[in-house]
Amino acid sequence: MRQLVLFFKALRDSVRDLLPIVLVIAFFQLVVLQQPIPDLFNMLVGLLLVVLGLTLFVRGLELGLFPVGETMAHAFARKGSLFWLLMFAFALGFGTTIAEPAVIAVTHKAALAAQQAAVIAAEESALSAYQWGLRVSIGLAVGSALMLGVLRILKGWPIHTLLIGIYLLMLVLTTFAPPEIVAIAYDSGAVTTSEVTVPLVAALGVGLSSVIQGRNPLLDGFGLVAFASVTPMIFVMIYGLLS
Repeated sequence: MRQLVLFFKALRDSVRDLLPIVLVIAFFQLVVLQQPIPDLFNMLVGLLLVVLGLTLFVRGLELGLFPVGETMAHAFARKGSLFWLLMFAFALGFGTTIAEPAVIAVTHKAALAAQQAAVIAAEESALSAYQWGLRVSIGLAVGSALMLGVLRILKGWPIHTLLIGIYLLMLVLTTFAPPEIVAIAYDSGAVTTSEVTVPLVAALGVGLSSVIQGRNPLLDGFGLVAFASVTPMIFVMIYGLLS
């Protein structure tokens, strides 16, 4: 019964969160463009599916991903093995990024654009290889970022110093990377921190900092997402230089 109440609460929250988007679309379509909404029935069905999907996704995060991330962070911290903790952070970052829908969509579009611009051969194998190379580069970047973030939590390194260094490296690489890869690299940082990655990354940081003596979950537990959003830009530009 309690789970049902929580589900309807999440459903109400989803409707509330999506309502501004619906109102904006309706206003510009009916008032500014002064045209009827095309294919209204299918649009309403799609909106209903979005609301249900968002509700189920949020409940899934609360019931599954957040607890799993925090529990495993606690377990690895208590195990006392730095190697396995770093391997877990890397595997978590790499695995979630490879499965991230936004990353798949953007890398596919980037591969199509590269093919249309004759940067890669007009073959399906070249398209697949280019897309997979981008996905792996972004996955390696997020995995490395989580390893760095875990070390920061363990060692107490200041986050602003690390981020300044990363951004300086990113700016240097921007001057040397092929122009056609720079914009893709910058976008890759945004799409990486999306629905699948962010909950697990945040849970890892908070869980780890809450179990390590002398660390504050509020001060030290956050910041992993920042690393995960910056490092893909560097790795994708390096991929562009190498490929």
